[in-house]
Amino acid sequence: MRIYLRHSSAIPVALVALQFAIPAFAQQTALELDPARTEIHFALKSSLHTVHGTFKLKSGKVSFDPQTGKLSGLIVADATTGESGNGGRDSKMHREIIESKKYPEITFAPHDLEGSIPAEGDSRVQVKGAFALLGQDHELVVPVDVRFSGSEATLDANFSIPYIAWGLKNPSTFILRAADTVQVSIHGVGTLMRDPRNQQSSPAARLDTKLPTRAAGLAR
Repeated sequence: MRIYLRHSSAIPVALVALQFAIPAFAQQTALELDPARTEIHFALKSSLHTVHGTFKLKSGKVSFDPQTGKLSGLIVADATTGESGNGGRDSKMHREIIESKKYPEITFAPHDLEGSIPAEGDSRVQVKGAFALLGQDHELVVPVDVRFSGSEATLDANFSIPYIAWGLKNPSTFILRAADTVQVSIHGVGTLMRDPRNQQSSPAARLDTKLPTRAAGLAR
């Protein structure tokens, strides 16, 4: 028998993960992800094997307020693109698990950033936001490795989603048992956009930013 996933929960997250890196510069206030260069992968373990699959990013843009350390914006994964290489399993997933006809998008709305972000080079940050799956929001904190090079940002995130606890249908059968969490891996590439109203280059604007937030754990 086959295991039918609900890896969809992975998507947004991921998405999620992609917008964590917003530099501390006042003139660099937004990050826009490139769907063509962003990859969202998921893996669901079972008692017999691990199912691997992907989702596509539909859009992703996040803005950063250097005065408050707050994030805003939305990362959107296309739920209808989820596939694991097995037609029957994927059909079941879309129809009964992620209900992609009714909920064609999986989203992540970031609102807080924790970490130190340099203008160039590598860093690790955590982004806290609302992950929407099957029309329900769930608070999520995603660790993200970020690299800045000029106006380009590369993001990598690996995390787990407690899809069963979040109300998705359990894909286990009498014979096969599926894990109660799905692992998500995201690799994203985006472009930093400058705010034309803030083209100053004061010493304060060139400093790295350290933004404390109260991380609530990986998922609620």
